[in-house]
Amino acid sequence: MKTLITIIFAKLVKIKNQKWILNPIQSQDKTFQKLIRTALRTSFGNEHDFSEIITYDDFKKKVPVRDYEGFKPYVDKVVNGEKNILWPGKPLYFAKTSGTTSGAKYIPITKESIKTHVNSARDALLNYFLKTKNYKLINGKHMFLQGSPVLSKKNGVFIGRLSGISAHYIPKLFLKNRKPSWETNCIEDWEEKVDKIIKETVGEKMTIIAGIPSWVQMYFEKIVLDTQKSISEVFPNLSLYVYGGVSYEPYRSTFNKLFGKKIDTLATFPASEGFFGYQDTFQEGETDLLLLLNNGIFYEFIKASDFLEGKYARRPLKEVELNVNYLLIISTSAGLWAYNIGDTVKFTSLKPYKIIVTGRVKHFLSAFGEHVISEEVENAMKVATNKHGVTIREFTVAPNINPKNGLPRHEWYIEFETDPENTKSFASTLEMEMIGQNIYYEDLIKGNIIQQLEVIVVNQGGFNYYMKLEGRLGGQNKVPRLSNDRQIADKLNAYNS
Repeated sequence: MKTLITIIFAKLVKIKNQKWILNPIQSQDKTFQKLIRTALRTSFGNEHDFSEIITYDDFKKKVPVRDYEGFKPYVDKVVNGEKNILWPGKPLYFAKTSGTTSGAKYIPITKESIKTHVNSARDALLNYFLKTKNYKLINGKHMFLQGSPVLSKKNGVFIGRLSGISAHYIPKLFLKNRKPSWETNCIEDWEEKVDKIIKETVGEKMTIIAGIPSWVQMYFEKIVLDTQKSISEVFPNLSLYVYGGVSYEPYRSTFNKLFGKKIDTLATFPASEGFFGYQDTFQEGETDLLLLLNNGIFYEFIKASDFLEGKYARRPLKEVELNVNYLLIISTSAGLWAYNIGDTVKFTSLKPYKIIVTGRVKHFLSAFGEHVISEEVENAMKVATNKHGVTIREFTVAPNINPKNGLPRHEWYIEFETDPENTKSFASTLEMEMIGQNIYYEDLIKGNIIQQLEVIVVNQGGFNYYMKLEGRLGGQNKVPRLSNDRQIADKLNAYNS
């Protein structure tokens, strides 16, 4: 019965979604007009003359691009209990995330926007079922390795992690299938939580597992260590792994080894600010994401190369080009306006609009003017690990401006699962890939401004040590791929010594 209900519902959702997939620009225009009309009488709407905004060009003139720091004065008013600031009334939740200069960030989630988070996650799975016909996993056990669902409350608004908030919206049809238990999910200590989850899941008919790759990897490795079996032997019915938030490529070879057999994967693009896309086709090697245009989100784009040079020319969806790195700018039904979320994307298709996530604009390395981005280092790592037959647990890249020997260089801190036979040869492969991808890096090497990169092997457990030190072990937290300083590098060096 559950399978039949799911199939019928999935087909109805598909019909509904085809309307905006086939009419993307009209869908964005409708979203834009609705957002402006709804927020007309908010404080933000009054300050930015929403009553005079008719066209997109009007919007660009009235509303500048802001990141969280620019939005903080408005968010602070909402956190302090004021109404009708960014969106009518008060939000239902604040998704609390790690901040930069302002400390913790509080991203509003309204009754309108929470529906888009929940419906998008649902649609991603329903689409997978329809496209693959893999209906048998519906009746198994499902687990999302997530943050605690325990919420605090301030001035009538609940506060928690996005994944914890989402835990309150599991469809009743699947509540009995959910793992781990609510009590275990509420455990704050990550290592204790993983141990308890293992006790609750090993021996169960697990069919779907979801979560950030680095933390699911930790869960899988503990199971393999405890049982001396592959994941497919422990969970023979497991047939889908759902991930989001980071590129899966650096982890793919490690996961394949852990799985012990082919397991389907489903890529998603959720964030506290909105749910932006999910993988909608499942041919071998495909991980492109369908950009969601029915989510109460109006999208704008700035070329990443322009942004890094201080140029902020914005363009709507209809003006984007293929294979160009864009900074993602959003206006949403949570009251974010021309908001820079910091993620960069590249379009791989315009019919329909599909993207890949290429990194974080703040996570770039340009200590010497090279403008290296996450996509480049992850591509290089993929080639090197395949060529040398190794697997990695985690990595990050930092500059060394004053090394003891020679010119400045990039240092790649890598925690290997299986070590390369020759680390210098592995480093040379990374070097050649970086030269081939980034012309600025190539010029710096050829001009003897910097020397060849160096691989620093991080002792086992080093990245978990760093994340625990930062209070960011587990949940939705991710290790930055790139940085322009030595903060992460110095802590990993201390762990190695």
